[in-house]
Amino acid sequence: MAAPSDASLHGWQAGAADAPLKRAPTLYAIIFFKLVKGVLFLFFAVILYFQAAHDLPQEYADLLQKPIFHHLRIHPENKFFQHIAEQIADLTEQRVRVAAIGTAVWSLFPLIEGIGLLFRAPWAGWLAIGESAFFVPIEIYEMARQTSHETQIYMLLITIVNVFIVWYLYANRQRLFHHHH
Repeated sequence: MAAPSDASLHGWQAGAADAPLKRAPTLYAIIFFKLVKGVLFLFFAVILYFQAAHDLPQEYADLLQKPIFHHLRIHPENKFFQHIAEQIADLTEQRVRVAAIGTAVWSLFPLIEGIGLLFRAPWAGWLAIGESAFFVPIEIYEMARQTSHETQIYMLLITIVNVFIVWYLYANRQRLFHHHH
């Protein structure tokens, strides 16, 4: 029996590298999550940018006078709303615009990750792993710092999602992404 030629071996290796990748519903869910997050933050940045010229402290005061707060039994005089009012009072148009531009730039990370993951680019997998892993200690710190039970639950869910994303993408990186040698 003859040994396979170099040409046939090269053809087999190329066929293995070009084989279609298997479906990955979890990856598609991560892609959807990243794209939605990026679009929402970009949308928020655009709204924030155009709201910068408005009198935000007065608009917030007007919002607190709406009857919806009475129907929902939310008291605008409570400490939470007073803290927000204090923070808004310190805002200037320039600060709001800088925050809007920062939010728009930050929204590009999940958008680029989502598009890269959609095309199964290895760099996008590493970017998603790095970004998600970066926020885990910050989320744990915020969880420990929060006094509100609802906020702690919310932060716990976000932390669990990020840990899952890091684990899933790292554990399945060979199967999910094209690797060109």
